[in-house]
Amino acid sequence: MKKNNGIFITFEGIDGCGKSTQARWLNANLKKAGHEVVFLREPGGTPLSERVRNVLLNRRLEISPVAELLLYEAARAQLAETIIRPALAEGRIVVCDRYFDSTVAYQGYGRKLDRRLIDRLNALASFGITPDITFIFDVDYKTSLSRRGKRPDRLEKEKQAFFNRVRKGFVELASKRRIVLLDGRQDIKTLFEIVRQRAEKLIAQSRDNHAR
Repeated sequence: MKKNNGIFITFEGIDGCGKSTQARWLNANLKKAGHEVVFLREPGGTPLSERVRNVLLNRRLEISPVAELLLYEAARAQLAETIIRPALAEGRIVVCDRYFDSTVAYQGYGRKLDRRLIDRLNALASFGITPDITFIFDVDYKTSLSRRGKRPDRLEKEKQAFFNRVRKGFVELASKRRIVLLDGRQDIKTLFEIVRQRAEKLIAQSRDNHAR
């Protein structure tokens, strides 16, 4: 999809990997530098998508894998059509905590659903909008567990085998050119410096290309 001069940056990884902190820090850093930034999370970002999020993370609910997949895609479709696509068309920077790579990892690898089906649904729900750069923070299950809250949500309650499959999915996704795979166990400030530098380089290149 044509993004005009907008830039789309996403953050991924298993629960407790540190991606949300890095996403918040980048958002604050870019705004301080004077950039127009739209900061989002998945699922969420719109009234409808936030309601879907509450359903998906409700630890008291049992949701079938296919229903779970479709709920994620519904939340994404609303976010992509009403927030992400317009923001990119206006030339803004969109920073999103999770996007369709999470669906591949969690529902494809974790739930073992048909990945070809997931790819088709992701393309439909995202309106073909692909991130310009994606940061994946890789941590083992023990590290992930140690960083979570005392009251896990519905997904965080899953067993180690599930998260091992999800982690494998994220690592295999890192073969894509747009993805930067980082060791989430590194010092948090060291990681952010890498994120900041890569983001600033991407922004500078994009602005330079559109100035020609």
